Amino acid sequence: MKKIILTTFTAMIPLMAQVKEKVEVPYVAFPIKMGEGFNAVQANCLMCHSFGYIINQGKQSRKFWRGKVDKMIVHFKAPISDKDAKIVTDYLFEHYGNGKEQ
Repeated sequence: MKKIILTTFTAMIPLMAQVKEKVEVPYVAFPIKMGEGFNAVQANCLMCHSFGYIINQGKQSRKFWRGKVDKMIVHFKAPISDKDAKIVTDYLFEHYGNGKEQ
């Protein structure tokens, strides 16, 4: 019983922390490229992660982007239709692609 009380109290210590200064969380603006297909990206991708995740991949091939879209569908169960998967892949390749198919 003592272990449960001690564990509970130890877990609650961070909740008691107080800061007197104003805490500001930095805002990071990601340069989003608007274009055909952005609505599909916004509806299917940005509901789960920020645009930074996309930008941080760097310029990649069409195959890479399609692989990422397929990974989101298969492994993370993203409800993306086949039509939207193609639109998202085309958008990502056009704006964040390296010009190579493979």
